[in-house]
Amino acid sequence: MAERLPDDCFALPPGVDWTPVDDALARLRAVLGPVTEAETAALSTAAGRILAQPALALRANPPAANSAVDGYCFAHASLAGERGDLALRQGRAAAGHPFAGQLAPGEALRILTGADLPAGADTVVLQEDVTLAEGRVRFPAPRKPGANARPMGEDAAAGEEVLPAGRRLTSADLARGAATGIAEVALRRALRVAVLSTGDELIQPGSAGPGIYDANRPMLLALARRLGFQTLDLGVARDRVEEVRAAFDRAAAEADALITTGGASAGDEDHVSRLLTDEGQVTTWRIAVKPGRPLALGQWRGVPVFGLPGNPVAAFVCALIFVRPALGVLAGEGWTTPQAFDVPAAFEKSKKPGRREFLRARIRDGRAEIFHSEGSGLVGGLSWAEGLVDLPEPALTIRPGDPVRYLPFSGFGL
Repeated sequence: MAERLPDDCFALPPGVDWTPVDDALARLRAVLGPVTEAETAALSTAAGRILAQPALALRANPPAANSAVDGYCFAHASLAGERGDLALRQGRAAAGHPFAGQLAPGEALRILTGADLPAGADTVVLQEDVTLAEGRVRFPAPRKPGANARPMGEDAAAGEEVLPAGRRLTSADLARGAATGIAEVALRRALRVAVLSTGDELIQPGSAGPGIYDANRPMLLALARRLGFQTLDLGVARDRVEEVRAAFDRAAAEADALITTGGASAGDEDHVSRLLTDEGQVTTWRIAVKPGRPLALGQWRGVPVFGLPGNPVAAFVCALIFVRPALGVLAGEGWTTPQAFDVPAAFEKSKKPGRREFLRARIRDGRAEIFHSEGSGLVGGLSWAEGLVDLPEPALTIRPGDPVRYLPFSGFGL
């Protein structure tokens, strides 16, 4: 059964007006929690899914001490002096074919990479370092016990937590789980994210006639799918309360979260904010961010609603900075902070105080260059960019070579 958030979870403390970005993020992190229940699935099908419970090793990896090289194994205590001179025991140990006997002191046995060390052996010498003659194995003595051997449980002990709850599983994680005997894992059900565009001016790409092509919906649906969420395309709701209400009701019935664009301000045709205010719950956060600022957060029939600006550039930036980590929490992944790197600037800029700015950027020749215009109507800058330059609230002047904070899109999971 999916959990629900408290009705007033997005409410700001009394007297709060403009909200710094870090304060808004901290507030989101504090009030959100997972809304998806757990289900069991085969490990082999779990790539991209989120663990609901820690995965514990069913057995040690490796399950027994084994050889890291092709060579000869023996007990290090059998050595005397700087050279080994041991009797060659008949037989050998190979991966999947362990030696059944036990080595006596002073004996060495042929062993291949990956083979379990037989009882009585703890060290391996490389075959390239060995001379065989008259049933003897002679070699320069290893300096320490355990040379060229992998101890039992070196990678993981039986019962050890090998994958933590909340982790989004990668192909490498599947290898780690399989290596410790795990066949099934408890996963969070995939978060269901609905996306709705609003506005009489919007038309579908490929349509003829006057209007603005809807760029937000394909962008946000693709973003949600890239993060491993299931998506529900609610299309475009015209500037009529009944259309917006019908879309909201469908989202509440079929999704865990709703992202809207447009209609979230206080104008005559801003039915998203009006409907949430009259029949749901809504808080409009005026965030000191560029591009963006207003972010409507609310609930409809218990489903969280993220009301983004209608401008595609502002919608994209707000989706990455605010909605992406929020959806991660709802999905059971926990709060994610994007990777950031300090790199030299390849641009000049004078910034006014008051708002945190995110500039469309990319790295070339080790430096961050920014899109030629900060106009939030230039959607082409989004596909040109490979990340964002994050500028703090205070006034500053940036010159070429000055360090700036760069957030690659890959750090958001894109």
